[in-house]
Amino acid sequence: MVGMTNDRLVLTINTGSSSLKFVLYAANKTPVPILRAQVNRIGAAGSRIRITGADGAVQFERETALADHAAALEAVLDQLARNRALASLKGVGHRIVHGGARYREPQWITPELVDALRDLAPLDPDHVPQALCGIDTIGRRFPDLPQAACFDTAFHAGTPPRAEMYALPRRFYEAGIRHFGFHGLSYEYIVAVLREREPALADGRLIVAHLGNGASVAAIRNGRSIDTSMGYTPAAGLVMSTRCGDIDPGVLLDLAQQRGMDTDAINRLINHESGLLGVSQRSADMRDLLEAEMSDSKAAEAIDMFCYRARKYIGAYAAALGGLDALVFTGGIGEHAATIRERICAGLEFLGIKLDATRNHAAATVISTDDSPVHVRVMETDENLMIARHTVELLNGGCHVRFQHRIVDCRR
Repeated sequence: MVGMTNDRLVLTINTGSSSLKFVLYAANKTPVPILRAQVNRIGAAGSRIRITGADGAVQFERETALADHAAALEAVLDQLARNRALASLKGVGHRIVHGGARYREPQWITPELVDALRDLAPLDPDHVPQALCGIDTIGRRFPDLPQAACFDTAFHAGTPPRAEMYALPRRFYEAGIRHFGFHGLSYEYIVAVLREREPALADGRLIVAHLGNGASVAAIRNGRSIDTSMGYTPAAGLVMSTRCGDIDPGVLLDLAQQRGMDTDAINRLINHESGLLGVSQRSADMRDLLEAEMSDSKAAEAIDMFCYRARKYIGAYAAALGGLDALVFTGGIGEHAATIRERICAGLEFLGIKLDATRNHAAATVISTDDSPVHVRVMETDENLMIARHTVELLNGGCHVRFQHRIVDCRR
């Protein structure tokens, strides 16, 4: 285990609905990961903690009962403290999925920001309350340690009004009901890497498809988001593992008025029972569906719907950009499912997309042909590194506000 080091360390915490990801970094100009921890299946049978070193070697692994995120956080922090991994910790960075209209850049966490996030929690009940739980746990254990909030919505701040506004009476926009967009830390990372390696592509007309359990597409010009498929909440846009994506508002009215569903039931339906799981009636995992599609027509339909919706958005965003210079696939599905990339791109030849089948199935960095007018790439994203960079930048900026502990109900 680490801990016998004089380096400044920063810890990043990325909270999911039933998972936690930690990465401990040496806080150099370019943060260097030295330890990773992950907890899966929080609140369910078979919760598992896994800690690995920089070389990927497993340093600790245990299956244990973890009732909620607070228990998972405490268990990991106890293990890291036991091995002196936190001895030189100077700051903690949190991924905050929803920053609303107010928070458009990384910043230190204050009691006022915590209050604002609690107000935003109903818009993303699967992430924001869990992040608040992480903030509170760190604040109790390390009351003098600065904590930074890094917002997934920030990358999309400043999109043109035509993309940001809904066609509702303007008073709703002024009250904060608008198209926010998410996965911003992932998109920011992809643009940053392209700017280092292929600056012409980073400053051109770029579409990035972040395809994982949550899935979205972003249209990016000159390194800035001009539109993205998720909206007011992360439930909009593409078909996802358990989220339905775009849906006619009239369907929701019907569910409430004609079928007697309350808001909790509708939220559960569109966020946890729909998407690949709902259509296939089999699994929310694309790998399971690909294995079953030859013998299961519902699994095949779910895959086809997923690819069709992604292809449709790519075509729409190429139009919004006025053409296309590069398409990037990232996220768990985008990085690892060659057949999904192939099916999404099938029929997009008119945009100048030509895939090289050999490169695609080998998951090469560039999977387009040499004569393809559009560069098609596969890139591994790293949201945690972006959180670490922002936290180090804030630390290097000097002052921070001491976190004043107050109880956050992790069940809210």
